Amino acid sequence: MAASATVSQFPQSRNLLVPRHGVVTLFGYGISVYVDRGHLVLKGGIGGDRCEARFARVGRGLRRLVVIGSDGMVSLSALRWLADQDAAFVMLDRVGEVLAVTGPVRPSDARLRRAQSLAQESGAALRIAKELIRQKLIGQERLVRDRFQNDNSTEMISDARQALMKTKSSEEIRRYEAHAALAYWRAWHELPVAFPQADSRRVPEHWRTFGSRLSPITKSPRLAVNPSNAMLNYLYAILESEARLAIAELGLDPGIGVLHTDTRTRDSLACDLMEPIRPQVDTYLLDLLGRAPLLRKWFFEERDGNCRLTVECAVRLSETSRMWRQALGPFAEWIAQTLWSSTTRPVRAEFPATRLTQSRKREAKGILTSTAVASPLTSFRDCVPTVSCENPFVAPKTVQLNGRDPVAQARRADTQRRQAAALKAWNATQKPKWLDENFYREKIQPRLTLITIQVLMSALGVSRSYATDIRAGRRSHPRHWLALAKLVDLEELTRRKD
Repeated sequence: MAASATVSQFPQSRNLLVPRHGVVTLFGYGISVYVDRGHLVLKGGIGGDRCEARFARVGRGLRRLVVIGSDGMVSLSALRWLADQDAAFVMLDRVGEVLAVTGPVRPSDARLRRAQSLAQESGAALRIAKELIRQKLIGQERLVRDRFQNDNSTEMISDARQALMKTKSSEEIRRYEAHAALAYWRAWHELPVAFPQADSRRVPEHWRTFGSRLSPITKSPRLAVNPSNAMLNYLYAILESEARLAIAELGLDPGIGVLHTDTRTRDSLACDLMEPIRPQVDTYLLDLLGRAPLLRKWFFEERDGNCRLTVECAVRLSETSRMWRQALGPFAEWIAQTLWSSTTRPVRAEFPATRLTQSRKREAKGILTSTAVASPLTSFRDCVPTVSCENPFVAPKTVQLNGRDPVAQARRADTQRRQAAALKAWNATQKPKWLDENFYREKIQPRLTLITIQVLMSALGVSRSYATDIRAGRRSHPRHWLALAKLVDLEELTRRKD
């Protein structure tokens, strides 16, 4: 059923052009985005449901402008206004494909881009691809086991994850990922999708279950034929746009991937970066489907059977973009740091800036934060991501350390005495033979960049400055190597021992 006047395209309960979680979504025909007297003016809507808003440069609360459709006008001055305010512009097709993404311009390091282009030859591409897919399979395995309680699919995904660690090429990684995907989506196939009783006569039968990820129209996930898959496609489009922005902000090229093959119409590295976050998006959708029935007015069906979202549903899903930005940040920075570690550079050269998580800036100021950035190397949490009322773009409250305090000086002296005693008592023969300097530099050091300084301090019992140097690769005594190996990947260590 095509959209008509009897199907309201806009929710009547609130103004669509008020930023929610920093996101404003424009939808409809004759969209206009321009600057008038220093204010950003937004106009959108359909027919009598037209909306208009003006945003000043101060106190605007706008971080993402999402435009759905391709009918309208966006001025160059509006794009400049958004760039000046560190806000991003995202343009999506009506079927959920990413058409254009622009964000704040950041300087890039040519050495980092060169390392990205040579990642296949240096071996960094294989290490990155293997870790990203490993994290994806961990998330899928836990979701299927804990939420679907499907032992058969869980075992198949687990087998694929274990075989993944022995792969030596991108083709093998893609093959094991495909095997896991078959088992994963098979567990989703019969998931019921509820609608209110009043909508039961207007809901096709194939809308009542999740069904297959492959659309009968395209034989691919594109152009979904039921609401659940259409919502998932739209969430993935939001995730892709955030992945492009994160990669560009770090000075990398979104098109040069490490796992997805190069094509004319795809940003391969953005697709690579999406992989470990997909289970979190799936969990969000699963929780959304189980929380309350879907409303028939949120969807409409085209003549070929393609199911599409109305603006009310699209707007609510667009508001999740900041969650995916936060989840992508540590992975994007880890990719940049892994590529950087493959370059030829001085020993004390700094790693790339952490523009997404700001972790290095806080460390340089000697600041302790109440919230630490989650490490991608930790296991996927099976909790459902939720939108917090706090602004994620505002730095958390901090506490400044006072190094001249007498108590702090006494503690520092005690730590130095303990470290000297431990160094004197350490015996080099206690270190496993396989744990040599090459293994440490190639397997352990690249992953330390994602472990927080606080975790390193607690695990090794060292000072903040020493933990910072260890993570940056400037120094690390061999007596710490075994503890660091366990910290980053205990499973790989066990296999190596065997």
